[in-house]
Amino acid sequence: MDKAVKGFTLIELVVVITILGILAAFAFPRFAALETEAREATVDGLAGSIRAASALAHSLSLVQGSPATVTMEGNTITMTNGYPDQDDVHETLTEYTGFTLDTSGAATTFTPTGATTAANCQVQYTSAGAGGTPTITAVTTDCS
Repeated sequence: MDKAVKGFTLIELVVVITILGILAAFAFPRFAALETEAREATVDGLAGSIRAASALAHSLSLVQGSPATVTMEGNTITMTNGYPDQDDVHETLTEYTGFTLDTSGAATTFTPTGATTAANCQVQYTSAGAGGTPTITAVTTDCS
């Protein structure tokens, strides 16, 4: 009476494990690069949020007759030429968790936590000049 042999041979197991190892070696670098792309997307997203919040503050300022300050979400925001001043622009945002804020330079800078080179991965906001609009720049040249 012959018993049916069930299962895999050692050679079949080794071949399957080898194929899985090769696939993992090619797939892993593609997934590892997602961290940089995610950081770039958050920088672009924050830049869009700052644009929207700045436009909202500008609209509020126009409705109120262009005062020196406006109040948004309980925060007093100093206005410069009808737009949020660079030292107060962060007050227009509900949240910017995951970013480091620097208001000490010529522009307010938001840098994502974990960026290796801050100057190459950030959002910069510069107050509006006379008759102009603020400058909002998203820098994503190296968000690794």
